[in-house]
Order: sequence, then C-alpha cells, then structure tokens
Amino acid sequence: MRTLSLTLLLLLTCCTVLIHASPLGVELRCKCVKTISDFIPPKQITNLNITPEGPHCTNMEVIVTLKRGGKEICVNPEAKWVHVAIKRMLHSAKEKQ
Repeated sequence: MRTLSLTLLLLLTCCTVLIHASPLGVELRCKCVKTISDFIPPKQITNLNITPEGPHCTNMEVIVTLKRGGKEICVNPEAKWVHVAIKRMLHSAKEKQ
C-alpha cells in the first residue's frame, strides 16, 4: 500500500513539473482570427511583426501596431501594401547594419 502511495505521489509530482515547465509566453494557436486588407498609412504604424507559419499556426501572420493607442491589427499578408511595407522594413533593417 505504501509503495502504491509513493508511486502515485511521484507520478503526480512529475505531471505537475511538466505542466509548469512549459515555456512562458508561447501560444500554441494562431493570434489572427481575422485579418484586414484595408490600407494603413505607414506613418500610422509603429511596429510590424511577422510570424511565420509553424506548429502553432498554419498561416503566416502579419500584425501591425498603430502609433495611436498601440492597437494591434492583423493584416492580410497577401495584400499588396503589406508586401511593400515588409520590403521597406527589410530594406531599412539592412541599411541600419
């Protein structure tokens, strides 16, 4: 009886450690449920975050942060203006190096 109790306690402890050992801040789902294709002027954008497809989500996600209020908006990565914004961002990053 005592061996069974110790085994169950050990099993419970291992499960608790595994649950709490998962990386913090990693979401295992898509962030963008809905995207917009409407043009957003670059002057209104403070940040552009690209998340490639992976095990967390089968879609590439592009999230822009607006200067006013810091609101985050999911934009359609296939929209032409988004392609242009990404190219400008990459070009700007290369110039800073």
